[in-house]
Amino acid sequence: MKDADVSRQIQQMIRFIRQEAEEKANEISVAAEEEFNIEKLEILEAEKKKIKQEYERKAKQIDVRRKIEYSTQLNTSRIKVLQAQDDAVNSMKDAARTGLSGLSNDKKVYKKLVRDMIIQGLLRLREPSVLIRCRESDRKLVESLIEEAKKEYSEKANVQAPKITLDDRVYLPPPPKKNAATDSHEPFCSGGIVLASEDGKIVLENTLDARLDVIFRQKLPEIRKMLLA
Repeated sequence: MKDADVSRQIQQMIRFIRQEAEEKANEISVAAEEEFNIEKLEILEAEKKKIKQEYERKAKQIDVRRKIEYSTQLNTSRIKVLQAQDDAVNSMKDAARTGLSGLSNDKKVYKKLVRDMIIQGLLRLREPSVLIRCRESDRKLVESLIEEAKKEYSEKANVQAPKITLDDRVYLPPPPKKNAATDSHEPFCSGGIVLASEDGKIVLENTLDARLDVIFRQKLPEIRKMLLA
């Protein structure tokens, strides 16, 4: 074979090898690019997922804080409403108590009221011997009503009149002082009596203040409903 033919074949082989190398290099480059894009996409999706999870976590925290704040404000509002109701009820009760404290000034009305209270107390106790306690300022009044009350009780209950003793050692607190503070802790009694059995085991408070407390407890639901209307 001539040298020229040999040289030509060598050049063809070199071109073939070079072409094959370039094609292989292109394949490697394309594969690397695809692998890079896939990995980049995976990293991107992972980061997007992390960002989404962080956003959801913070959104939940904000929602929880919002609910806590709403609940706190709601409870605060309820407490304010209840406090306003209590203030209104206490004001009504104070006004009623002020009215009661002046009841004993009308001697005729108060005399009949105390008489009825004694009879009512005797009918409730149904005891053969009773101790009555009153304010010191009412002692003479109560003393003057005992016999009349015993007689009426005996007729109503159809029993023998009980023995009634007026306590002259311990008295109920005095009437409330004029212009006294409503939150004063000084004891007072607006009027009325307290009855007890001889052995002291049964005690019946039949004072105006005790009656006022009973009425307010009974009527409190209606009063609160009226205040909310």
